[in-house]
Amino acid sequence: MEGVVAVTRGCMTFRSISLQGRPGLSLHHCLSLLLLLSFSMVLHATVLPEDRADLMYHRYDGGGVEVDGPSILVRKSFGGNISLNANYYVDSISSASVDVVSTASPYTEERTESTLAMDYLHNKTLMSLALTQSDESDYQAETGSFSISHDMFGDLTTVSLGYAVGNDDISRNGDNDFGASIKRQNYRIGLSQVLTKESILGIDFETITDEGFLNNPYRSYRFLDPLSANGYGLQPERYPQTRTSNAVAMRLKYFLPYRAALSGEYRYFNDTWGIDAHNLEFGYTHPLQQDWVIDVRYRYYTQSAADFYSDLFSRQNEQNFLARDKELSTFQSHTLGLMVSYEFNTERWQFIDNGSLNLSVDLIRFEYDDFRDITDGGVAGEEPLYSFTANVIKAFVSVWY
Repeated sequence: MEGVVAVTRGCMTFRSISLQGRPGLSLHHCLSLLLLLSFSMVLHATVLPEDRADLMYHRYDGGGVEVDGPSILVRKSFGGNISLNANYYVDSISSASVDVVSTASPYTEERTESTLAMDYLHNKTLMSLALTQSDESDYQAETGSFSISHDMFGDLTTVSLGYAVGNDDISRNGDNDFGASIKRQNYRIGLSQVLTKESILGIDFETITDEGFLNNPYRSYRFLDPLSANGYGLQPERYPQTRTSNAVAMRLKYFLPYRAALSGEYRYFNDTWGIDAHNLEFGYTHPLQQDWVIDVRYRYYTQSAADFYSDLFSRQNEQNFLARDKELSTFQSHTLGLMVSYEFNTERWQFIDNGSLNLSVDLIRFEYDDFRDITDGGVAGEEPLYSFTANVIKAFVSVWY
């Protein structure tokens, strides 16, 4: 469930914060509605991406966490078979989540990320190479990726392969003696098939391996302690040092006669920590007049808990691995999304061919089955189950030149 999340419809790459940030801040909470897009699916014949520039502002607000900032991407092709792009992305983070206020103090953080990438087209084969660097006060990450896609059978079938490797360095604010690292590897294979002139099917498979310090250095698990005033004690979490996850996704898009389209998507995920997750998403794209387009979508996500997760352990050091991260618990989420796009002509602008203005709003509801809100008081283990609503807003402009 980790990695880079890309918004693929006419805007720049949109990346989530790292899972290893401060307590209560995670990939799922920041951009869970975009999780399915971590698998790339080619929906057209292999061509170089168009020359364009994108400027975006994004904002997430939910569960006591606020994340916002700008992003800019510029892409330019050379010689008909090479395309270069650069992306710069900023997250300003403020967190007073249920995790933070119950075990630590609210905090603010800034994360910056820069990416340089190149695409090379040879006949019907497209090769891509990207290097990404991300910096926070307590987390530095470097990632390199390579992918290749090839069209065959009259451009009706596209096969794609991808590999990425990352090395992350973790520190802990206020503790100069703490230092850890993670090595990540990602393997992807995909198939896109034109079924009819109106429909296209995509199937993708992904495997991720992580090795190193995989838990949050600030987070604690809790255990029953009758001698404590609130009935429980806190100790630092302990995770396994390896994790392998697999995911398979299937997507179907059907184009309607009046320039509209229906889409459906299902994704299954599991890992060696015992988590099983299911994603189901439906979308509809509808043109309004000549220049306006509306996208609506609904997404349902559900997952089981990790084998070593518990909201409240019966005693201290009950087992080898112990976690109370709500992202490893049993929960489900519902997402309703709406995006409005306006495409404008720029005949009077000498260096710009056309452009688009876009606004996307998503409303997400999270409901946890075995994670309790200990800020609400009550008897340990009998506090109310936690739930919250989050909003994600993206406003961006794209220009093609």
